[in-house]
Amino acid sequence: MGEGCFLVPEASTFIDNREAIMTNARQDTMKVPESLEALRAGVQARYGATAAAVAQGAGAATCCAPAPAGASSGCCGATSETWDPITADLYEAGETAGLPAEALLASLGCGNPTALAELREGETVLDLGSGGGIDVLLSARRVGPTGKAYGLDMTDEMLAFALENKAKAGAANVEFLKGHIEAIPLPSSTVDVIISNCVINLSGDKRQVLAEAFRVLRPGGRFAVSDVIVREGLPAAVRESMPLWTGCVAGALEEGEFLALLREVGFEGPSIEPTRVYSREDAAALLAGTGLDTSLADEVEGRIMSGFVRATKPGAIAGRATKPARELATIASPAAPGSGTRACGCDDACCT
Repeated sequence: MGEGCFLVPEASTFIDNREAIMTNARQDTMKVPESLEALRAGVQARYGATAAAVAQGAGAATCCAPAPAGASSGCCGATSETWDPITADLYEAGETAGLPAEALLASLGCGNPTALAELREGETVLDLGSGGGIDVLLSARRVGPTGKAYGLDMTDEMLAFALENKAKAGAANVEFLKGHIEAIPLPSSTVDVIISNCVINLSGDKRQVLAEAFRVLRPGGRFAVSDVIVREGLPAAVRESMPLWTGCVAGALEEGEFLALLREVGFEGPSIEPTRVYSREDAAALLAGTGLDTSLADEVEGRIMSGFVRATKPGAIAGRATKPARELATIASPAAPGSGTRACGCDDACCT
């Protein structure tokens, strides 16, 4: 698994976009598979293709150049005809200064958990479904050299890509792990904070994901993830669509269901803070190319949102003093001469 959303039918056709994926998918493969293994395989194929596309420069080419037909150019925001309403405009330029541009281009999240998790120096952080590593690298900055940032992903291509980004960033306090978020390969009670960026909705066993998160957190540990949440009444056709599952919509939990599951596995004080509620225009963009009637946008409007989900493991961490939260602006690397301030590294005047 990797940070973000969408499914790719074949690696050769993928350039980090939803519309080309959905247009080329055969109608008999558009339904969500019943088994966890089949669902996992579809998501894994999508992420391997993402890593390959960015590694080959396809993602960088779409940033400010005219986007290929059907390609997404999220870093350039709504000025692109293929703008993606979920993944666009998540990071401020100052946050990502000094990090590999490829890590940002491979980011397909729906929020910015590192900016909201109140990470502190000396803490250990785990990112579930870390993809190209952008949130792991940002977390490593916040926890400092006495802390540790883990990234967990199931896709070999994404892990290799993340390791390249780690080396480029010179991050000594980062470690990437291979595995599934339903079976975290870490001992119990070893992590202070769990983050994730639009990945839990992709799992076929969300209760197990939350139970594993609870297990690896220390007493007093914090669950602080960005994800897509849906409100009651999402049409059945949307729920059954595989492109919309990998698009972070069909598999998303409802608000009450998410909060109930968190309590069920042992968390205290669960809450959901909406960060964006998607409009009819957004809904139409999500439905484009799925084979579904675009009039469903009327029923989807206002029922999908990005949100920040918080919860705490009961207890207190004994004998572990941490320093106050560290501001990224104080440690961000200076921009290269002549570079712009956009998060994707483009000149300020591009895409206008």
